[in-house]
Amino acid sequence: DPQRTAFLLRKQWTLYSVTPLYRFSDARLRDYARLLSAFIAAEKQKGLAVEVGVELDIKVSVSSLPDLKGSDQDQAAILVQLSSRSAASSKNSEEKLIWSGWFCCVSGDDLSENVPEDFTCLPLFLANGGESYTSIVGSWFQKTFDCCFRRLAISPLNLSWMAAMWTGCKVDKTASAMELVFSVPCLPQPLNISYAIHPEDAKALWDTVQKTPGEITQEEVDVFMDCLYSHFHRHFKIHLSATKLVKVSTAIASAHCDGIIKFLQSQYLTGVLMLLTELAISQIQ
Repeated sequence: DPQRTAFLLRKQWTLYSVTPLYRFSDARLRDYARLLSAFIAAEKQKGLAVEVGVELDIKVSVSSLPDLKGSDQDQAAILVQLSSRSAASSKNSEEKLIWSGWFCCVSGDDLSENVPEDFTCLPLFLANGGESYTSIVGSWFQKTFDCCFRRLAISPLNLSWMAAMWTGCKVDKTASAMELVFSVPCLPQPLNISYAIHPEDAKALWDTVQKTPGEITQEEVDVFMDCLYSHFHRHFKIHLSATKLVKVSTAIASAHCDGIIKFLQSQYLTGVLMLLTELAISQIQ
């Protein structure tokens, strides 16, 4: 449902992998919101005890996003949102969203089949907002459900796959250019090279490389990238193969090697999440 997931688009999300959650229950989301709210208040007051249920300056919402699933075996995504109202504002004033995070598992059947019943598999976590809140929320989930969070980086190899896969997706003709950003190693000062390709040209190249529509092989990805490198070298006499691919931007999404993602098209959201779920599971295993 594009309306229910529209708020996920065009925001910068930081990626984490999460080990299975012990004794997590969909039926207790409101309880989790109250407990997490009290935990945040205690952290903000430097460890002083806070009574569960009292009204706090930060409101916590924990809800389900059942649309973000790749198969019936997947656990429904869980959305955590922190909202704030200034002390000077009236009780009826609008709350301001200050942090969002969500757990999901899109086509993560391989992981789900291999864990005991008491564990819930939500291997991919995405956060948008201040790092301090990400740390506090992550700490509460780790203590409550005996899980572990780790930043999820994206390798140059996986970025090249994203470039090829997303280039092959159909978008409207006003789509922005595909941009690849490369980092040049062994220099005293950081130097990046930005390489922009018209989306129709990139799609035409991919169509000549891909042999079986709907399937992608490592060989095809390598040929696609080598063609782009050769074209760049012909014009600028620079070997991009000697650099490191650090960012890919397309009309579908943009991804950075540090584990930063931005979704741009709702119809391809689950497809991108499927790939990210696979990366998160590979890090856990």
